[in-house]
Amino acid sequence: MNWIQSLSKTIAFIENNLTSELNIDELARQAYTSSSHFQLLFHLVMGITVGEYIRNRRMSLAAQDLLQPASKIMDVAFRYQYDTQESFSRAFTRFHGVPPSKIRRGRVRMFHPLTITINIQGGFDMTYPQMGEFYLVDWNEIDDDKGEPLSAIEKYKRLVSWAGKARGQNPGVFDELTEWILDDSQWGADQLAENEQILMQGVLGRFKQQNDQLRACLKELEPAGVVNAAVFKALDRFDDELSGQPCEEGLRETVANMFADFSVMRERGIREKIAGNKTGPTGTDSVEVFGYVNYLKNCDAQVQWALFMPDTVKKQQQGFRVESFEYKKMPAMRFIGQELTDLDNLEQRKELFRTLDAMSGYESDFGYDILFMHHYGLGVDVGPWHGFWGRLMKASTPVPEGFLFFDFVPVNDGKAGPPFCSQFACATFSGDVEAMHKREGYDSDAMYDVTRNIILGDGVNIPYPDKYWTAEVFLDGWDQPGTAYLFSAEA
Repeated sequence: MNWIQSLSKTIAFIENNLTSELNIDELARQAYTSSSHFQLLFHLVMGITVGEYIRNRRMSLAAQDLLQPASKIMDVAFRYQYDTQESFSRAFTRFHGVPPSKIRRGRVRMFHPLTITINIQGGFDMTYPQMGEFYLVDWNEIDDDKGEPLSAIEKYKRLVSWAGKARGQNPGVFDELTEWILDDSQWGADQLAENEQILMQGVLGRFKQQNDQLRACLKELEPAGVVNAAVFKALDRFDDELSGQPCEEGLRETVANMFADFSVMRERGIREKIAGNKTGPTGTDSVEVFGYVNYLKNCDAQVQWALFMPDTVKKQQQGFRVESFEYKKMPAMRFIGQELTDLDNLEQRKELFRTLDAMSGYESDFGYDILFMHHYGLGVDVGPWHGFWGRLMKASTPVPEGFLFFDFVPVNDGKAGPPFCSQFACATFSGDVEAMHKREGYDSDAMYDVTRNIILGDGVNIPYPDKYWTAEVFLDGWDQPGTAYLFSAEA
């Protein structure tokens, strides 16, 4: 039990020295271990980093001090080891949600000293889920309170870097969360109280706290013009989900019941709706049940996409650039074309468009030659890719013999596959045509990736997989290279 005594001694040392300078090496000596081992042990046992713990305690006590008569913000800032009033105010606002000058009784957010207790039971049956850690913001890495203050651009770049790393780690942890919720052996009556702590405080509560701090930090950076405004919409939606107000109408009653009385989680049917199914590291695997955890996974992704996708889009434009980008809401249309046995066969393509040229009276408001692509409403992991040469024509256009058609309508009917939605993003490109069509390092090719990533950065929904479709556009005709791209999007 030496490690318990060591950590307890360290916490007592921190509590006695919150108004003094604290450094990791000194804290590690209190625990009789190395700095790296101490930080790892503290995080594993306490669930937060030692830096977070110190900052949370200082902010709690600072608020109480500011409520005292005649207290001055600068004095309190120096007392809790902040070099400037500005750096103190930023940290205070992120923690409490209001600046130091506006703190009032009833608005104080308290983080109390931690204590360690041990409860050991029989072997093998474990009540804590075997999950990885969500990659949440470490504000020690974002802030630089001790050194030269960071510029808004530098701080935002650090948030962008965090978002990219979180996107690589968090999807797998959400899938592990789904797996744990569906594991009947983890949901006995004696496990319910601990599981409530794990899910409601350990997962939902920590994401809510992160969102509050992230929003405050981004609001602080917003006047500098570096923040992608779409991130605030993504945070709003994530907060709604975390507060038990899912956007999916079919889940609202189930989630509300879980928030009101966690004992409903003993029912397998409830847990299936909460957990959903695992959707894989990119979130695109096909599932039978899309549950509450799946929506949380998507919301987490949308926050991160809004942060790092604009930078990604800039980096991906090597040798070409986006000439124009807009979201279009078109009336009902009908695609008419053919799925050629050889998509590159120029003679077949020539004959196809000769037929369509003769139907000029049926042209829609988007009459370019296109290569229309989709998976018939199925996920890319189960539905094969299909490509069709043709054009978007007016609704109800007669279909020539030997041709096929797909209808497009303005309103989503909620069913997988055709009719598709006539809302989409349209990007046009200029520059090196070969670079636009480059495939190496891209999910499909450069035009596909850049168009999709702009949409994700804008926080606009791609109706994947049910109504997902894309199209390469040949602005100068079918016999010239494609220089534009369409992507289904519900703007």
